[in-house]
Amino acid sequence: MSADRAEDTNGRGPREVSEERSVESAAEVREETAPVIRMNGVGKSYGTVRALSGVDLQVRAGEVTCVLGDNGAGKSTLIKIMAGLHDYTAGTMEIDGTARHFGSPRDAVDAGIATVYQDLALAPLMSVWRNFFLAHELRKGPLRLLDSAAMRRITQDELARMGIDLPDVDRPVGSLSGGQRQCVAIARAIYFGAKVLLLEEPTAALGVKQSGVVLKYVAKAADSGLAVVFITHNPHHAYLVGNHFVILKLGQMVLDRPRDQITVEELTAQMAGGDELAELEHELREA
Repeated sequence: MSADRAEDTNGRGPREVSEERSVESAAEVREETAPVIRMNGVGKSYGTVRALSGVDLQVRAGEVTCVLGDNGAGKSTLIKIMAGLHDYTAGTMEIDGTARHFGSPRDAVDAGIATVYQDLALAPLMSVWRNFFLAHELRKGPLRLLDSAAMRRITQDELARMGIDLPDVDRPVGSLSGGQRQCVAIARAIYFGAKVLLLEEPTAALGVKQSGVVLKYVAKAADSGLAVVFITHNPHHAYLVGNHFVILKLGQMVLDRPRDQITVEELTAQMAGGDELAELEHELREA
């Protein structure tokens, strides 16, 4: 998606915007690009509780892979495995073709996987530039003083590169809108070398306009070459930016399709229960 087309997403219907996504180019990328993350039969158990079972997932650069599911479906467990918070107990996970077990989030970060959680892990009272460089501060001179001028400049430049016009990066990040805070977190992950961007429910607490802003930058992240995993319970938001859709239910994959093999109506129906709803409707009509 080009920047001009991406900027048109605000205020437009899901079908109108989704038709502008290039199905053909996404299909070509899928055929030619090896997965950055490949999961084969991945499962996770907590004692006798099985949170995930038999998950097969491929995440490719330049694509938005949308993982959908209701509460308790296993979405959070899946993202925590990729982010290094939890280790899987069955199957294999390959990063760039090499089988990996992450012992900590630092291992995932070192492998190029950045996670933007729903709570963002930002310090509301700190400035935008301090949040941007949190734990990655630039220093100068023999006394290793903070190079605040360089960090301000880089923050402003990187936000502008993402299309975020924020002249005052000294303002507290807590004064930004929810959508702007999400975009700061996304820009930060890209700047610090992420190959894979994991997004946990980035639009869950946002209104329509702010959700549109975030979705625009999700698409830009994929267009810049990142592999994006978009965890959401909203099929309409997913369909606006997604190239590949996975639905989890009770820890198992019940759907795995590329964009050209599913419509937003089918995706919504599957999220809502699909065959189960049809069966329930039939029973109610007969009652």
